[in-house]
Amino acid sequence: MTTIDLNGKTALVTGASKGIGAAIARIFAEAGANVMLSSRKMDALEEAASTIDGETACFAANAGRPDEAQAAVSATIERFGSVDILVNNAATNPYYGRSIDIDLPRFDKIMEVNLRGPLVWTQEAWKQSMAERGGVVLNISSVGGLKFSGPIGIYDTSKAALIHLTKHLSSELGPKVRVNAIAPGLVKTDFARALWEPTGEDAERAWPLRRLGQPVDIAEAALFLCSDMSSWITGELITVDGGSMVI
Repeated sequence: MTTIDLNGKTALVTGASKGIGAAIARIFAEAGANVMLSSRKMDALEEAASTIDGETACFAANAGRPDEAQAAVSATIERFGSVDILVNNAATNPYYGRSIDIDLPRFDKIMEVNLRGPLVWTQEAWKQSMAERGGVVLNISSVGGLKFSGPIGIYDTSKAALIHLTKHLSSELGPKVRVNAIAPGLVKTDFARALWEPTGEDAERAWPLRRLGQPVDIAEAALFLCSDMSSWITGELITVDGGSMVI
């Protein structure tokens, strides 16, 4: 059986204290990578790291603040020697309702974390490590970035822009750095609780694979895209949604 090996690589994962980010950190560490987990709260990071079998460290940072992104990248290099893989997973959505009614402070917060944040973290990883060593950047978008209805339209707009940014960065940073994205469908996380909880986690879904996604479903796709098994893939979006986009 072919296995994916990340030995000798260092990964920095934002939004890594729970949900999809924690699952990605875990599967990377299990594959042999050194993993720096980052999110806003150190206690949550340390709790997540304590459940991971592998070489990990934690750095508390707000993904929307450029100075904290710079510090997190620097701390990762100081601890492990490089940043070979950057996963821009952190996201926020403080608004639920019609796009036309959103106030500007919450609009700005969504864009700050979900769009500007991945750009800034990628800039720091590039300047501090990847421009010389090469590497892989993975942006976690959403199937919402491919649709045009529902109560989280501004969040979806930020994720659509992130897909576009992914493709631009891939064209600019090759051949040393590959840049790809994943668009998760509805996954059982606290972040998406308002979307899946009303019908229950065990409810049969309308899409072809019928079930709600789990964080590990996204983590396994992330492992592939950040490994040498995808060494000729860049500028791509992989949708991991149980088939929801085909109905």
